[in-house]
Parts: sequence; structure tokens; C-alpha cells
Amino acid sequence: MTAINAFALYTGINGLLLMALAFNVVRHRQRAKVGFGTGGDEALERACRVHGNAIEYVPVGLIIIGALALSSAPILVVHGIGITLTLSRVLHAWGLSTSSGTSFGRAVGTLLTWVTLIVGSGFLIWTAIS
Repeated sequence: MTAINAFALYTGINGLLLMALAFNVVRHRQRAKVGFGTGGDEALERACRVHGNAIEYVPVGLIIIGALALSSAPILVVHGIGITLTLSRVLHAWGLSTSSGTSFGRAVGTLLTWVTLIVGSGFLIWTAIS
């Protein structure tokens, strides 16, 4: 497997995750009979935020993974960033889906997402200037 193949793998997995979260929003919209906004429905609000939060972080993570692959980063770095991004987003989605307050999944998912973006960005900067 090449770094580009690894990038394609994590793009595909995270794309499916985003679609699953989008389908969850639609399911909650149908249940609550709300076509726009959340209509004050807490479960729909939570589903929207779970999906929205993934939309806020996944694209940036995938851009970083793609840039790492294109900059000839070691494949272990690409896999490390890809696995961590994917795991962090699944944990965050699970944590926020089950509770709108603090939860293990939400806290660890957020922390791992931030670490992924910082480490990946740092590696890209280091690669670019060295």
C-alpha cells in the first residue's frame, strides 16, 4: 500500500462516517417531523451537532493526510494520522450522541482530533522547511 492508497482508504472510511451521521440527522428529522432547524427537539439538535462537528474537523484532517501523502511522508505517519483521525471522530460521535454533556467519548475524541491536527500540521511544516 502506498501513502496515496492510505489517504484514499481514510478518505473513504471518513466519507462513510459522514454519510452515516447525515442519515442519522434525516432519521431524527423524520421522527420529529422537522424539515428545517431542530424544532426544539433535543435528540435532533444533538444529531445535527454530531454531524456538524464531524463536518468541521474531518475535511481539514483529510487535507492534512492528503498533503502528507503527496509530500512523501512515511506511510506509517499517514496511517498514524489516518487511524487517529478516524478513531477520534468515531469516539466523538458516539460520546456526543449519547450525552449532550461531558462524556468519555466526547472528551477523548476531541483531544485526539486536536492532537491529530496539530501533529499532522507540524509534520507538514517540518517537511516543507527541511
